[in-house]
Amino acid sequence: MFNFIKEALTKVYSQFTSKAQTLFARNSIDKETLKELEQLLISADTGVKTTHKILQQLESAWQHGTLAKGSDLQKALQEQLINLLESKQTFPICHVYVLVGINGSGKTTFAGKLAYQKTKDGKKVLLVAGDTFRAAATQQLIEWSTRSKTDIVTGKENQDPSSVIFQACEQFKHQGYDTLIIDTAGRLQTKINLMKELEKIKKIINRQLPHYTICTLLTVDSMLGQNSFEQAKLFNESTQVDGTVLTKMDGTGKGGIVFSIVQELKIPVLYISSGEGIEQLKSFNAQEYVKQLIG
Repeated sequence: MFNFIKEALTKVYSQFTSKAQTLFARNSIDKETLKELEQLLISADTGVKTTHKILQQLESAWQHGTLAKGSDLQKALQEQLINLLESKQTFPICHVYVLVGINGSGKTTFAGKLAYQKTKDGKKVLLVAGDTFRAAATQQLIEWSTRSKTDIVTGKENQDPSSVIFQACEQFKHQGYDTLIIDTAGRLQTKINLMKELEKIKKIINRQLPHYTICTLLTVDSMLGQNSFEQAKLFNESTQVDGTVLTKMDGTGKGGIVFSIVQELKIPVLYISSGEGIEQLKSFNAQEYVKQLIG
């Protein structure tokens, strides 16, 4: 695991991990131990529904005598969490990435990091500043295109994003690009506006690039806890989300919400992003993630 991910997870989960270790160190466990673990998972924003499902299985194992001590509990919990995350990890190879998420969730930063990663893999990448409602978003993406040494398509302030994306699709087709990364607006007044805008964008891409695989990725701010789950739910209702990106793993957050998103919304986690460093992006690995969480 890259050091930046290990350091980020240590910050995010230090409180959870230290408390969990006291449970795992016990020579014997009882029902009260399981209740303590339940509260600990909920406090990390694992979600009530998902936590209850985890605890039902653990309690069943305890009643059958297979969980006798803390180390047994640690192993069983780790296996459950890994299985929960890995069960939704299938994901196609993508040519076009449509990035969605609320303003401030790390979309534009992720776009730049993803562009850099794809460029390092030998791909010819085209970035698209689809958030025409915020001049700052376009300027930020221009800076990332410079840092990642990738081309970019921009429009005028308040221009219809679809026209910018149409232009980008034309350039993508005719100039031999391998990867198209589209940064979209995160602030639309209502869910209906959001749905219509995303539908319009996808319709244009499907019409212009019918033979390419299109994937919609949702950036999830790991520090927002339950609010991130509600955002994921909203975007998933508005457009089909193919995967999530866990961002801002560089502060004290509640990244346990990832388990709720995977379990309840059936959306896999694909990347972890931390900080502003261009290389601070890693493909999600369920085993590494859970091992850092459990300690």
